[in-house]
Amino acid sequence: MSEVEFGKALAEIALLLGIGFALGTAFDRVRVPRILAALFVGMGAHLLIGNPDPSSPLGSILGLLGQLGVLWLLLLIGLEIDLDEMSRMGGDIVLLTVLNTVVPFLLGFGFMVSLGYGVFLSFFIGMTRMPTAEAVVVPILDEFDMVNTRVGRFIVGAGVLDDVIEVVLVVVTSVWIGTAAAGDQGPISATIEHDISDVLIGGAAFAAAAYAAYRWVLPFLASWTHGKPRELLLLSSVALFALGGLAQLVGLGLVVGALITGVVLRPTVDGDQPERSAVRNAIDLGAYGFFGPLFFLWVGLSVDLSGMLEAPWLAIGLFSAAFFGKLIGAWLMVPFGRATKKEALATGVGLNARLTTEIIVAQLLLTAGIINDQLFTALVAASGLSTLLVPPLFAVMLDRWGPSLRPARTVTG
Repeated sequence: MSEVEFGKALAEIALLLGIGFALGTAFDRVRVPRILAALFVGMGAHLLIGNPDPSSPLGSILGLLGQLGVLWLLLLIGLEIDLDEMSRMGGDIVLLTVLNTVVPFLLGFGFMVSLGYGVFLSFFIGMTRMPTAEAVVVPILDEFDMVNTRVGRFIVGAGVLDDVIEVVLVVVTSVWIGTAAAGDQGPISATIEHDISDVLIGGAAFAAAAYAAYRWVLPFLASWTHGKPRELLLLSSVALFALGGLAQLVGLGLVVGALITGVVLRPTVDGDQPERSAVRNAIDLGAYGFFGPLFFLWVGLSVDLSGMLEAPWLAIGLFSAAFFGKLIGAWLMVPFGRATKKEALATGVGLNARLTTEIIVAQLLLTAGIINDQLFTALVAASGLSTLLVPPLFAVMLDRWGPSLRPARTVTG
Protein backbone atom coordinates (compact mmCIF):
# COMPACT_ATOMS: atom_id res chain seq x y z
CA MET A 1 0.00 0.00 0.00
CA SER A 2 1.49 3.33 -1.07
CA GLU A 3 1.37 6.49 1.01
CA VAL A 4 -1.15 7.98 -1.42
CA GLU A 5 -3.44 4.94 -1.14
CA PHE A 6 -3.13 4.99 2.64
CA GLY A 7 -3.95 8.69 2.80
CA LYS A 8 -6.93 8.27 0.48
CA ALA A 9 -8.31 5.41 2.60
CA LEU A 10 -7.98 7.50 5.77
CA ALA A 11 -9.76 10.41 4.06
CA GLU A 12 -12.63 8.11 3.03
CA ILE A 13 -12.96 6.76 6.57
CA ALA A 14 -12.89 10.33 7.94
CA LEU A 15 -15.69 11.33 5.54
CA LEU A 16 -17.87 8.37 6.53
CA LEU A 17 -17.26 8.94 10.25
CA GLY A 18 -18.01 12.64 9.83
CA ILE A 19 -21.36 11.87 8.19
CA GLY A 20 -22.01 9.39 10.99
CA PHE A 21 -21.23 12.06 13.59
CA ALA A 22 -23.75 14.45 12.03
CA LEU A 23 -26.39 11.74 11.72
CA GLY A 24 -25.72 10.65 15.30
CA THR A 25 -26.67 14.11 16.53
CA ALA A 26 -30.08 13.67 14.91
CA PHE A 27 -30.35 10.17 16.42
CA ASP A 28 -29.76 11.62 19.90
CA ARG A 29 -32.85 13.78 19.57
CA VAL A 30 -35.11 10.75 18.98
CA ARG A 31 -33.38 8.60 21.65
CA VAL A 32 -31.77 6.18 19.22
CA PRO A 33 -28.17 5.26 20.22
CA ARG A 34 -25.91 7.44 18.12
CA ILE A 35 -23.50 4.55 17.59
CA LEU A 36 -26.09 3.12 15.16
CA ALA A 37 -25.52 6.13 12.89
CA ALA A 38 -22.28 4.54 11.68
CA LEU A 39 -24.23 1.38 10.78
CA PHE A 40 -26.63 3.30 8.52
CA VAL A 41 -23.84 5.37 7.01
CA GLY A 42 -22.06 2.12 6.14
CA MET A 43 -25.23 0.74 4.55
CA GLY A 44 -25.63 3.90 2.50
CA ALA A 45 -22.00 3.75 1.41
CA HIS A 46 -22.49 0.14 0.33
CA LEU A 47 -25.22 1.24 -2.07
CA LEU A 48 -22.81 3.73 -3.65
CA ILE A 49 -19.44 1.94 -3.63
CA GLY A 50 -20.29 -1.66 -2.66
CA ASN A 51 -18.37 -3.63 -0.06
CA PRO A 52 -14.68 -2.69 -0.35
CA ASP A 53 -12.38 -5.51 -1.39
CA PRO A 54 -10.69 -6.83 1.79
CA SER A 55 -7.33 -6.53 0.02
CA SER A 56 -7.89 -2.87 -0.94
CA PRO A 57 -6.47 -0.10 1.27
CA LEU A 58 -9.93 0.92 2.55
CA GLY A 59 -11.07 -2.69 3.01
CA SER A 60 -7.92 -3.82 4.83
CA ILE A 61 -7.73 -0.81 7.16
CA LEU A 62 -11.44 -0.82 7.98
CA GLY A 63 -11.45 -4.62 8.38
CA LEU A 64 -8.62 -4.49 10.92
CA LEU A 65 -10.16 -1.57 12.82
CA GLY A 66 -13.56 -3.28 12.76
CA GLN A 67 -12.11 -6.44 14.29
CA LEU A 68 -10.38 -4.34 16.95
CA GLY A 69 -13.74 -2.67 17.52
CA VAL A 70 -15.29 -6.06 18.35
CA LEU A 71 -12.53 -6.69 20.89
CA TRP A 72 -12.73 -3.29 22.55
CA LEU A 73 -16.54 -3.09 22.73
CA LEU A 74 -16.89 -6.55 24.21
CA LEU A 75 -14.02 -5.99 26.63
CA LEU A 76 -16.10 -3.16 28.09
CA ILE A 77 -19.20 -5.36 28.24
CA GLY A 78 -17.23 -8.14 29.95
CA LEU A 79 -16.10 -5.66 32.61
CA GLU A 80 -19.76 -4.97 33.39
CA ILE A 81 -20.91 -8.60 33.68
CA ASP A 82 -21.83 -9.68 37.19
CA LEU A 83 -20.85 -13.35 37.29
CA ASP A 84 -22.78 -14.06 40.50
CA GLU A 85 -26.02 -12.80 38.99
CA MET A 86 -25.29 -14.54 35.68
CA SER A 87 -24.72 -17.87 37.45
CA ARG A 88 -28.10 -17.61 39.16
CA MET A 89 -29.70 -17.50 35.70
CA GLY A 90 -27.60 -20.37 34.31
CA GLY A 91 -30.51 -22.77 33.84
CA ASP A 92 -32.66 -20.09 32.20
CA ILE A 93 -29.85 -19.16 29.81
CA VAL A 94 -29.30 -22.78 28.76
CA LEU A 95 -33.04 -23.27 28.17
CA LEU A 96 -33.20 -20.06 26.13
CA THR A 97 -30.21 -21.14 24.04
CA VAL A 98 -31.84 -24.49 23.25
CA LEU A 99 -35.15 -22.90 22.30
CA ASN A 100 -33.53 -20.15 20.25
CA THR A 101 -31.52 -22.58 18.19
CA VAL A 102 -33.97 -25.45 17.75
CA VAL A 103 -37.01 -23.40 16.69
CA PRO A 104 -35.25 -21.30 13.98
CA PHE A 105 -33.53 -24.45 12.72
CA LEU A 106 -36.83 -26.31 12.37
CA LEU A 107 -38.49 -23.38 10.58
CA GLY A 108 -35.54 -22.92 8.23
CA PHE A 109 -35.30 -26.65 7.55
CA GLY A 110 -39.03 -26.92 6.90
CA PHE A 111 -39.03 -23.87 4.62
CA MET A 112 -36.24 -25.25 2.44
CA VAL A 113 -37.81 -28.72 2.24
CA SER A 114 -41.15 -27.16 1.23
CA LEU A 115 -39.38 -25.50 -1.71
CA GLY A 116 -38.12 -28.87 -2.92
CA TYR A 117 -34.51 -28.69 -1.72
CA GLY A 118 -32.85 -31.90 -0.54
CA VAL A 119 -32.95 -32.93 3.10
CA PHE A 120 -29.18 -32.71 3.60
CA LEU A 121 -28.86 -29.22 2.11
CA SER A 122 -32.01 -28.08 3.96
CA PHE A 123 -30.39 -29.29 7.18
CA PHE A 124 -27.39 -27.00 6.68
CA ILE A 125 -29.49 -24.02 5.57
CA GLY A 126 -31.66 -24.60 8.65
CA MET A 127 -28.53 -24.43 10.79
CA THR A 128 -27.67 -21.02 9.32
CA ARG A 129 -30.90 -19.71 10.90
CA MET A 130 -29.50 -20.44 14.37
CA PRO A 131 -26.50 -18.10 15.01
CA THR A 132 -26.74 -14.78 16.85
CA ALA A 133 -24.31 -11.87 16.52
CA GLU A 134 -24.58 -10.47 20.03
CA ALA A 135 -21.71 -8.09 19.29
CA VAL A 136 -24.16 -5.99 17.27
CA VAL A 137 -26.77 -5.48 20.01
CA VAL A 138 -24.77 -5.66 23.25
CA PRO A 139 -23.46 -2.09 22.77
CA ILE A 140 -27.11 -0.98 22.58
CA LEU A 141 -27.75 -2.70 25.90
CA ASP A 142 -24.79 -0.82 27.31
CA GLU A 143 -26.07 2.51 25.95
CA PHE A 144 -29.28 1.99 27.93
CA ASP A 145 -27.38 0.69 31.00
CA MET A 146 -29.12 -2.69 30.73
CA VAL A 147 -26.29 -5.22 30.49
CA ASN A 148 -27.05 -6.48 34.00
CA THR A 149 -30.81 -6.77 33.58
CA ARG A 150 -32.40 -10.15 32.90
CA VAL A 151 -32.71 -9.25 29.21
CA GLY A 152 -29.04 -8.25 29.10
CA ARG A 153 -27.93 -11.44 30.80
CA PHE A 154 -30.14 -13.53 28.55
CA ILE A 155 -28.61 -12.02 25.42
CA VAL A 156 -24.99 -12.09 26.62
CA GLY A 157 -25.26 -15.59 28.12
CA ALA A 158 -27.18 -17.16 25.24
CA GLY A 159 -24.94 -15.34 22.77
CA VAL A 160 -21.78 -16.84 24.28
CA LEU A 161 -23.27 -20.36 24.23
CA ASP A 162 -24.45 -19.70 20.69
CA ASP A 163 -20.86 -18.93 19.67
CA VAL A 164 -19.99 -22.54 20.45
CA ILE A 165 -22.82 -23.64 18.14
CA GLU A 166 -21.45 -21.34 15.43
CA VAL A 167 -18.06 -23.04 15.73
CA VAL A 168 -19.71 -26.45 15.34
CA LEU A 169 -21.70 -25.20 12.32
CA VAL A 170 -18.63 -23.96 10.49
CA VAL A 171 -16.64 -27.09 11.37
CA VAL A 172 -19.38 -29.48 10.24
CA THR A 173 -19.96 -27.56 7.00
CA SER A 174 -16.25 -27.41 6.19
CA VAL A 175 -15.79 -31.12 6.88
CA TRP A 176 -18.87 -32.09 4.84
CA ILE A 177 -17.65 -30.02 1.87
CA GLY A 178 -14.14 -31.40 2.14
CA THR A 179 -15.39 -34.99 2.35
CA ALA A 180 -17.80 -34.49 -0.54
CA ALA A 181 -15.06 -32.94 -2.66
CA ALA A 182 -12.87 -35.95 -1.97
CA GLY A 183 -15.70 -38.22 -3.12
CA ASP A 184 -15.62 -40.20 0.10
CA GLN A 185 -18.66 -39.99 2.38
CA GLY A 186 -17.53 -42.76 4.69
CA PRO A 187 -15.42 -41.11 7.35
CA ILE A 188 -17.39 -37.86 7.66
CA SER A 189 -18.72 -38.58 11.18
CA ALA A 190 -15.26 -39.50 12.43
CA THR A 191 -13.74 -36.40 10.83
CA ILE A 192 -16.39 -34.13 12.38
CA GLU A 193 -15.85 -35.78 15.77
CA HIS A 194 -12.11 -35.23 15.45
CA ASP A 195 -12.45 -31.55 14.50
CA ILE A 196 -14.97 -30.81 17.26
CA SER A 197 -12.77 -32.59 19.79
CA ASP A 198 -9.92 -30.28 18.72
CA VAL A 199 -12.16 -27.28 19.45
CA LEU A 200 -13.14 -28.72 22.85
CA ILE A 201 -9.50 -29.34 23.77
CA GLY A 202 -8.65 -25.82 22.65
CA GLY A 203 -11.58 -24.46 24.67
CA ALA A 204 -10.32 -26.26 27.76
CA ALA A 205 -6.85 -24.79 27.22
CA PHE A 206 -8.36 -21.32 26.85
CA ALA A 207 -10.41 -21.78 30.05
CA ALA A 208 -7.28 -22.83 31.93
CA ALA A 209 -5.34 -19.82 30.62
CA ALA A 210 -8.19 -17.43 31.50
CA TYR A 211 -8.45 -18.85 35.02
CA ALA A 212 -4.69 -18.60 35.53
CA ALA A 213 -4.78 -14.98 34.36
CA TYR A 214 -7.71 -14.23 36.68
CA ARG A 215 -6.31 -16.00 39.72
CA TRP A 216 -2.58 -15.32 39.58
CA VAL A 217 -1.09 -13.61 36.51
CA LEU A 218 -3.08 -10.37 36.34
CA PRO A 219 -3.06 -9.63 40.10
CA PHE A 220 0.70 -10.19 40.11
CA LEU A 221 1.31 -7.95 37.07
CA ALA A 222 -1.09 -5.31 38.40
CA SER A 223 1.13 -4.96 41.47
CA TRP A 224 3.88 -3.72 39.12
CA THR A 225 1.74 -0.80 37.92
CA HIS A 226 1.62 0.87 41.37
CA GLY A 227 -1.94 1.90 40.54
CA LYS A 228 -0.98 4.14 37.61
CA PRO A 229 -3.91 4.39 35.15
CA ARG A 230 -1.70 4.33 32.04
CA GLU A 231 0.04 1.17 33.17
CA LEU A 232 -3.27 -0.51 34.11
CA LEU A 233 -4.68 0.39 30.69
CA LEU A 234 -1.62 -1.09 28.98
CA LEU A 235 -1.97 -4.25 31.08
CA SER A 236 -5.64 -4.45 30.05
CA SER A 237 -4.61 -4.19 26.38
CA VAL A 238 -2.04 -6.95 26.80
CA ALA A 239 -4.65 -9.23 28.38
CA LEU A 240 -7.19 -8.39 25.65
CA PHE A 241 -4.86 -9.23 22.78
CA ALA A 242 -3.45 -12.31 24.50
CA LEU A 243 -6.77 -13.92 25.46
CA GLY A 244 -8.59 -12.62 22.37
CA GLY A 245 -5.89 -14.04 20.12
CA LEU A 246 -5.85 -17.36 22.00
CA ALA A 247 -9.63 -17.69 21.70
CA GLN A 248 -9.38 -17.05 17.96
CA LEU A 249 -6.56 -19.58 17.55
CA VAL A 250 -8.46 -22.39 19.30
CA GLY A 251 -11.65 -21.70 17.31
CA LEU A 252 -13.78 -19.98 19.96
CA GLY A 253 -13.66 -16.61 18.22
CA LEU A 254 -12.98 -13.00 19.16
CA VAL A 255 -16.37 -12.48 20.82
CA VAL A 256 -15.78 -15.14 23.47
CA GLY A 257 -12.18 -14.03 23.95
CA ALA A 258 -13.05 -10.36 24.47
CA LEU A 259 -15.97 -11.03 26.82
CA ILE A 260 -13.96 -13.42 28.97
CA THR A 261 -11.06 -10.96 29.06
CA GLY A 262 -13.43 -8.34 30.49
CA VAL A 263 -14.66 -10.76 33.13
CA VAL A 264 -11.09 -11.77 34.01
CA LEU A 265 -9.94 -8.15 34.22
CA ARG A 266 -12.83 -6.96 36.37
CA PRO A 267 -11.12 -7.53 39.76
CA THR A 268 -8.03 -5.75 38.47
CA VAL A 269 -9.65 -2.57 37.11
CA ASP A 270 -12.98 -2.49 38.97
CA GLY A 271 -13.50 -0.38 42.07
CA ASP A 272 -14.05 3.15 43.32
CA GLN A 273 -10.39 4.12 43.41
CA PRO A 274 -9.66 7.10 41.10
CA GLU A 275 -7.01 5.24 39.12
CA ARG A 276 -9.33 2.30 38.40
CA SER A 277 -12.18 4.60 37.47
CA ALA A 278 -9.80 6.35 35.06
CA VAL A 279 -9.04 3.03 33.34
CA ARG A 280 -12.73 2.16 33.01
CA ASN A 281 -13.43 5.61 31.61
CA ALA A 282 -10.58 5.26 29.10
CA ILE A 283 -11.92 1.90 27.90
CA ASP A 284 -15.42 3.39 27.63
CA LEU A 285 -14.16 6.36 25.62
CA GLY A 286 -12.17 4.10 23.31
CA ALA A 287 -15.15 1.79 22.79
CA TYR A 288 -17.75 4.43 21.97
CA GLY A 289 -15.61 7.29 20.73
CA PHE A 290 -13.38 5.37 18.31
CA PHE A 291 -13.62 1.60 17.94
CA GLY A 292 -17.41 1.27 18.21
CA PRO A 293 -18.27 3.58 15.28
CA LEU A 294 -15.59 1.89 13.16
CA PHE A 295 -17.04 -1.54 13.96
CA PHE A 296 -20.57 -0.51 13.00
CA LEU A 297 -19.29 1.24 9.87
CA TRP A 298 -17.52 -1.99 8.89
CA VAL A 299 -20.69 -4.01 9.52
CA GLY A 300 -22.82 -1.56 7.53
CA LEU A 301 -20.52 -1.71 4.53
CA SER A 302 -20.92 -5.49 4.44
CA VAL A 303 -24.75 -5.38 4.28
CA ASP A 304 -25.90 -6.55 0.85
CA LEU A 305 -29.64 -6.43 0.11
CA SER A 306 -29.35 -7.18 -3.61
CA GLY A 307 -30.84 -10.62 -3.04
CA MET A 308 -34.13 -8.95 -2.09
CA LEU A 309 -34.45 -7.97 -5.74
CA GLU A 310 -33.16 -11.18 -7.28
CA ALA A 311 -35.07 -13.68 -5.11
CA PRO A 312 -37.34 -11.66 -2.78
CA TRP A 313 -39.57 -14.46 -1.51
CA LEU A 314 -36.64 -16.77 -0.87
CA ALA A 315 -34.80 -14.04 1.07
CA ILE A 316 -37.92 -13.06 3.02
CA GLY A 317 -38.63 -16.71 3.85
CA LEU A 318 -35.10 -17.26 5.16
CA PHE A 319 -35.27 -14.02 7.16
CA SER A 320 -38.67 -14.95 8.60
CA ALA A 321 -37.53 -18.43 9.62
CA ALA A 322 -34.77 -16.91 11.74
CA PHE A 323 -36.65 -13.83 12.98
CA PHE A 324 -39.88 -15.51 14.02
CA GLY A 325 -38.05 -18.65 15.13
CA LYS A 326 -36.06 -16.67 17.70
CA LEU A 327 -39.14 -14.71 18.77
CA ILE A 328 -41.05 -17.96 19.30
CA GLY A 329 -38.08 -19.54 21.08
CA ALA A 330 -37.85 -16.60 23.50
CA TRP A 331 -41.64 -16.47 23.93
CA LEU A 332 -41.65 -20.13 25.03
CA MET A 333 -39.78 -18.96 28.12
CA VAL A 334 -43.04 -17.31 29.30
CA PRO A 335 -45.14 -20.48 29.85
CA PHE A 336 -42.09 -22.04 31.54
CA GLY A 337 -42.21 -19.14 34.00
CA ARG A 338 -38.67 -18.08 33.08
CA ALA A 339 -39.42 -14.64 31.57
CA THR A 340 -42.12 -11.99 31.41
CA LYS A 341 -43.76 -11.20 28.09
CA LYS A 342 -41.77 -7.99 27.62
CA GLU A 343 -38.52 -9.74 28.53
CA ALA A 344 -39.27 -12.49 26.04
CA LEU A 345 -40.07 -10.09 23.19
CA ALA A 346 -37.05 -7.87 23.84
CA THR A 347 -34.76 -10.90 24.15
CA GLY A 348 -36.18 -12.48 20.98
CA VAL A 349 -35.55 -9.34 18.96
CA GLY A 350 -32.07 -8.84 20.45
CA LEU A 351 -31.04 -12.42 19.63
CA ASN A 352 -32.01 -11.84 16.00
CA ALA A 353 -28.89 -9.82 15.27
CA ARG A 354 -26.90 -11.39 12.45
CA LEU A 355 -23.39 -10.82 11.19
CA THR A 356 -20.93 -13.13 9.49
CA THR A 357 -21.35 -16.80 10.40
CA GLU A 358 -24.22 -17.58 8.03
CA ILE A 359 -22.45 -15.67 5.24
CA ILE A 360 -19.27 -17.67 5.86
CA VAL A 361 -21.23 -20.92 5.62
CA ALA A 362 -23.07 -19.70 2.52
CA GLN A 363 -19.75 -18.75 0.90
CA LEU A 364 -18.33 -22.21 1.66
CA LEU A 365 -21.36 -23.89 0.10
CA LEU A 366 -21.28 -21.60 -2.98
CA THR A 367 -17.56 -22.12 -3.55
CA ALA A 368 -18.06 -25.88 -3.39
CA GLY A 369 -20.87 -25.64 -5.96
CA ILE A 370 -23.44 -27.04 -3.49
CA ILE A 371 -25.74 -23.99 -3.71
CA ASN A 372 -26.37 -21.65 -6.64
CA ASP A 373 -25.98 -17.88 -6.86
CA GLN A 374 -29.70 -17.29 -6.23
CA LEU A 375 -29.69 -19.11 -2.87
CA PHE A 376 -26.41 -17.49 -1.90
CA THR A 377 -27.68 -13.95 -2.58
CA ALA A 378 -30.91 -14.77 -0.70
CA LEU A 379 -28.93 -15.90 2.36
CA VAL A 380 -26.80 -12.74 2.26
CA ALA A 381 -29.89 -10.55 1.79
CA ALA A 382 -31.65 -12.22 4.73
CA SER A 383 -28.62 -11.47 6.91
CA GLY A 384 -28.55 -7.89 5.64
CA LEU A 385 -32.25 -7.41 6.34
CA SER A 386 -31.69 -8.50 9.95
CA THR A 387 -28.79 -6.07 10.30
CA LEU A 388 -30.99 -3.30 8.91
CA LEU A 389 -34.05 -3.93 11.11
CA VAL A 390 -32.93 -5.47 14.40
CA PRO A 391 -30.63 -2.81 15.99
CA PRO A 392 -33.06 0.14 15.65
CA LEU A 393 -36.06 -2.02 16.61
CA PHE A 394 -34.20 -3.32 19.67
CA ALA A 395 -33.20 0.22 20.65
CA VAL A 396 -36.82 1.42 20.43
CA MET A 397 -38.00 -1.49 22.62
CA LEU A 398 -35.38 -0.77 25.28
CA ASP A 399 -36.24 2.92 25.21
CA ARG A 400 -39.96 2.25 25.72
CA TRP A 401 -39.76 -0.72 28.08
CA GLY A 402 -36.48 0.01 29.86
CA PRO A 403 -37.92 0.95 33.28
CA SER A 404 -40.01 -2.25 33.43
CA LEU A 405 -37.04 -4.41 32.39
CA ARG A 406 -34.28 -3.03 34.63
CA PRO A 407 -35.12 -4.41 38.08
CA ALA A 408 -36.34 -7.84 37.00
CA ARG A 409 -34.59 -10.46 39.13
CA THR A 410 -37.62 -12.67 39.54
CA VAL A 411 -40.42 -13.37 37.13
CA THR A 412 -43.89 -12.43 38.21
CA GLY A 413 -45.68 -12.82 34.88
